[in-house]
Amino acid sequence: MARKIIIDTDPGVDDTMAIFFALKSPELDVIGLTTIFGNVHTSLASTNAVRLMEIADRREIPVASGVADPLTRAFGGPVPYVHGDDGQGNIFLPPPQGQPLDQSAADFIIEQVMSHPGEITLVPVGPLTNIALALRLEPRIAENVHEVVIMGGNAIVPGNASPAAEANIRNDPEAADLVFGAPWQVTMVGLDVTHKVNMTRKHLEHYSTINSPLAQHIARIVPHYRDFFERT
Repeated sequence: MARKIIIDTDPGVDDTMAIFFALKSPELDVIGLTTIFGNVHTSLASTNAVRLMEIADRREIPVASGVADPLTRAFGGPVPYVHGDDGQGNIFLPPPQGQPLDQSAADFIIEQVMSHPGEITLVPVGPLTNIALALRLEPRIAENVHEVVIMGGNAIVPGNASPAAEANIRNDPEAADLVFGAPWQVTMVGLDVTHKVNMTRKHLEHYSTINSPLAQHIARIVPHYRDFFERT
């Protein structure tokens, strides 16, 4: 049986690829996206998430908008030099037809987890603020979540937002402290793992030849992202 997951995301080129790969995996059942600040502001993250579901022809997957700032501080701002002003490699697609839910990200997480005890894996690939807020509002989700799989952190390698810190954790360290300290199973996929996953020019050329809206979208958005990392 496919594992039910909620992806908490700030898309973002890398998040877009992760979402598309998750949608195509027979091992995963994406039951919702929740959005957060990070690569882009939360409002744009929500717009992008809805648009991605339309590109993937998965309009039935709901998108719930999260908060715009960390728990105790102001958001330091997005990174358009990495992901583009639109968060999608500066390809500037038209607005999506759909809209996010009226329900907040934290409330959506709570509702889904408590309705499917032991079944849902939370997959935050941005700052952990929405997950921390859901914990604050309903601490019982910790005993009802199957697992939390975090893309973030840098236990054994240098950071990418500072010499010591990875960007998702640095964007809301107080939220990260709550999430890592909660009584649930956490798997951290840190920079020591993600730095080993490379997309070469050969990969990109291959995607451009695939007759699929998902592959074609990846081929369009990656060059801006790749160029940043080649420069740095």
